[in-house]
Amino acid sequence: MNSRAKIKDIAASVGVSPATVSRALTGSGLVAEPTLSRIREAAQKMHYRPNVSARNLRTQRSMAVLMVVRDVGNPFYLEILKGVETTAREAGYSVLMGNTENNPEREVEYFDMLRDGHADGMILMTGKLPDRAGYSEQVRGLPVVVALEEIAESGLPHVMIDNEAASRRAVEHLIGLGHRRIAHITGPVPEIMSLRRQDGYRRAMAAARLPIPEGYEPVGDYLLHTGERLCRDLFSLAEPPTAVFVANDEMAFGAINELRRMGLDVPGDVSVVGFDDLFLSQAFHPPLTTVSQPRMAIGQQAMELLLRVFSDEGVAPSAVEMPTELKLRGSTAAPRAQS
Repeated sequence: MNSRAKIKDIAASVGVSPATVSRALTGSGLVAEPTLSRIREAAQKMHYRPNVSARNLRTQRSMAVLMVVRDVGNPFYLEILKGVETTAREAGYSVLMGNTENNPEREVEYFDMLRDGHADGMILMTGKLPDRAGYSEQVRGLPVVVALEEIAESGLPHVMIDNEAASRRAVEHLIGLGHRRIAHITGPVPEIMSLRRQDGYRRAMAAARLPIPEGYEPVGDYLLHTGERLCRDLFSLAEPPTAVFVANDEMAFGAINELRRMGLDVPGDVSVVGFDDLFLSQAFHPPLTTVSQPRMAIGQQAMELLLRVFSDEGVAPSAVEMPTELKLRGSTAAPRAQS
């Protein structure tokens, strides 16, 4: 049986020092191209696998990171996880998933795992720090990157999108089709991301001088059954909307399901726009018009920021903004009539 490849073997094959190889394979950011690529290529050819136990004893690191989300069952997180794991593995880290289910005690447990050294860093996607007296101050110095959600005044580096601008474009699309009665099923208010999307809706409506009647902004929680329920509420109004902008695709799927149950055609009777561009959005009937986020790239960027926090490069930038795109599909059309 062949002996396990060691760092010194890679160093000899590339012609650099073992210390340089070690820095390259741990993602320190201190090894420049083309040396970095040569080292990684040699490591791959030699089937190098880091001796995690030995390295942990030496560095006092777990070589694991936590990605903490609200609901591990939500397919929205899968592409982000792929991006995080791709970058993490290149740097020798494994990725652990944390599922809070919006349970405050579980949120605390994952931060305690980080504080106790069971993970070296965290990519946080819950939109909030643990709600416990004094706890926010305790975690401020921990290696945490916030992805997509926003946590105001946390001082943590963020990877984010411009939720307000993306939402405004989505509503402007509906207005451009001729819709005047446009409702918005929000995310969980008062979380910042939900408020930003609501602000985009309101600004687009205000710019077009369109009223927002009472009942046109029901508050959701990103779950499919909530989209169904809130859609029923909207269409029980005396003057229901002809279009609905929904804060995420999962609730949009629920809204469309409910519209069908009520005998309404999408987009013939009602247009629907979502937010996220889940992989099911193209296969859904009708294909969903939605705001697309580059989820894999967001995961990669979040992990790269976390590696910069780990390294000697200094503090990571406070915010990195990623682009969005409105994908026009079959769930939107001009209204049949306006009253």
